[in-house]
Amino acid sequence: MTQTEWILDALQRGPITPIDALNGCGCFRLGARIHDLRQQGHVITTENYHTPSGKVVARYRLVKPGQQTLNLEEPCHL
Repeated sequence: MTQTEWILDALQRGPITPIDALNGCGCFRLGARIHDLRQQGHVITTENYHTPSGKVVARYRLVKPGQQTLNLEEPCHL
């Protein structure tokens, strides 16, 4: 299984961070693999994730077909 295949499989199960990819498949460049998956047509969102140690890292989430993404930039009017 390639790194890209492993990452797609992991994304289908839930969000992943660079440390998940490093531990899971030895990938040091998760952002590059996410770019490859986006080029293949997968919709993947990026959010900031605060680790327990206080670091901020990217966390990637796959948007499944038919699922809408939340636009956190726009205020919600209820």
